[in-house]
Formats: sequence, structure tokens, C-alpha cells
Amino acid sequence: MSEQSALPAICLMGPTASGKTELALQLAGTIPAEIISVDSALVYRGMDIGTAKPDANTLRRYPHHLLDIRDPEQSYSAGEFVRDATAEIARICASGRLPLLVGGTMMYFRALTRGIAQLPPADPSVRALIDAEAAASSWPAMHRKLALADPAAAERIGINDSQRIQRALEVYLISGRPLSDWQADASGNRRPAAPLHFVKLGLIPEPRAELHRRIQERLRQMLDSGFVEEVRSLRRRHRLTRRSPSMRAVGYRQIWSYLEGQYGLDEAVDRALAATRQLAKRQLTWLRSEPDLNVVNPLEPQVFATIQSVVGKL
Repeated sequence: MSEQSALPAICLMGPTASGKTELALQLAGTIPAEIISVDSALVYRGMDIGTAKPDANTLRRYPHHLLDIRDPEQSYSAGEFVRDATAEIARICASGRLPLLVGGTMMYFRALTRGIAQLPPADPSVRALIDAEAAASSWPAMHRKLALADPAAAERIGINDSQRIQRALEVYLISGRPLSDWQADASGNRRPAAPLHFVKLGLIPEPRAELHRRIQERLRQMLDSGFVEEVRSLRRRHRLTRRSPSMRAVGYRQIWSYLEGQYGLDEAVDRALAATRQLAKRQLTWLRSEPDLNVVNPLEPQVFATIQSVVGKL
């Protein structure tokens, strides 16, 4: 299908604290667009402060799709996101409006725009061996092991992201091939999940020190707004554990550990800040490898005019 006959969809991608939400709201106020969230933490109900979820007034003015669609005890996969986002895109386009996909979960963007690789199925026995080794050494040690087997995957995966480290090692141990090889082979002959024409806007802040300042300020605002109490309330849910996918989100994981007494609040905040900076670095690494990306510096005074010039060509 040609670009002329494909449905257009705007992708506004960027690292945490780069100003995605503010720019998306500006854009939705000037063009007939509906916002679709592309964020693996915003899907969860009750996780508001630590995800910087837009407030109720903002959501009334600018509804966001794929927010608050799961309880924190549940999982939500990239495949489910592709299914849900594709349905929303089709509905929005049918109404004569533009889908505006906004977020920082780059794996979701990639799955939507390139499709999902057909990987070897899970093997419980292999996962048990990986978990046992991680219990004896640590997930950062397992990440170092992954870096030797699959440097490309390790670069995209956080050192404490146990779920993704486990899966990447599992694929390598089962097949003898790195996860990144499977994904690269599949990307050459996959089609997008729907006949869509994606216009990609990538927010890459420069200078980087300003992004770090924003990350630190946003974390401080979250704490002042009751982030610790939010996690404390979540911990009262009897089916929720520190291993739940929702609680592996940056910030939540560190505050949970503080509430378990593993370290003090100051150390938890320092760890959350370091983890958020690492997340932003990985997000920028994904962005730089993204083809057909319109790079925008969100710190420039004319950033919105630049975005409007790209969108105006649709």
C-alpha cells in the first residue's frame, strides 16, 4: 500500500521529562487530533504520581486513549499494545481525525511501526535456571552476561530490568542466537501491523544537562505530591509484588524497596534518579536508531513551530 493510500499517524517520541505531554497538548489544540498514550506504565490504574499522568482537568479537555486500562496486578505486552493502538488508530482515522501517538516506550513504537518478531517460545526450565543464577549473583550481573552474548540488546535493556534480561538470555540459551539477531532478521520482511503511514517526531534534548535537571526536578515534584504514599497504597494490594511488571517501573521499584526497609529514603531517591537518567539514555539510543525520524530539540524556543511544519505536510 502506498503512503498516499495509507492512514497517517503522528508519533511524538522522546525520553522521559523531555516535554512530550506539553507539546502533544499544544498540537492537539491546533489540529484535529486524538492522543494515544505509548507508555507501559500509564496503562495502569492507580499509578498516577510516579508516571506523571495528566491530571483530570487535562484529560477532560484532551482525552488520552490507552490510559488506565489495566490494574497494577495485571501484565500488558507489546502485542496487546499493537492490537489496542491499531484499533484506536482505525477508529480515529474513520472519524476524520489524526491519531497522535505520544510516549517514551520505544519498544511499543517499534512493535507498532515494524511489527513483532516471532521469537522462540518461553521455556520454564531455562527461565528457572536464569532466575536461580540471578538470585545467586544479581540482575546487574546477569545484564553483564547478556552484554557478552548480545551487546545490542544489553544496550537497550536496563541493568535491573529482570523481565527483559531474562527473556533476552532465554532466547539466546534456547536458540544459540542473540535476541537482536532475531529482531533484525524479522524486521527485513515484516510489514507494519496496519496499513499506516507513520510521521515520526523524535525529541532529542540538547544540552543533555538540561534534561538531567528536568528529570531531577520532576522527581522532586513527584515526591512532594505524595509519590511515597502512592506506592505505600499500592503495596497494600495483596496480589501485587515487587516482581509485578507494573512495579518494575522506574521510581516505583526504588520506592518499593525503601518501604521494604532495604535502604533509606534518600538512597531510594538517589537510586530512582540514577535509574531515570539511565532510562533516558536508553530511550535516546533507541531514537537515534529509528529510521525516517524528524529530529526536534524540545529545548529550542521555536520547537512547536518546527513540529507544526512537519505535521503541516500531512
